[in-house]
Amino acid sequence: MKGAHRDPVDHSRTCQPHAGESFIDTLWLPGLGLIMLGTAMIAGFVAATAYGRTDLQLTLGLIAGALVTAGAILVAVEHHRVKRVERQWDADHPVPRARA
Repeated sequence: MKGAHRDPVDHSRTCQPHAGESFIDTLWLPGLGLIMLGTAMIAGFVAATAYGRTDLQLTLGLIAGALVTAGAILVAVEHHRVKRVERQWDADHPVPRARA
């Protein structure tokens, strides 16, 4: 791969340049990891609720919410970076217009 952290957009092989973006751009991994941990904490919250452990419910709920929110923010920030890289590439490589 051509250094996906600099330009993760597939400019030449597809008409959908962001298809598989999360697989190409490894800078998404921290955000996806936080979402995964948050999902596990949600499962813990549900288990604590089912067993009536009121002392753990608030703690697990707040931690799960914070992890999922932080992960989503990291993914969104990375996607905005990719869009900025794509706009810069489009500005550097203008498409020649067909003459009518």
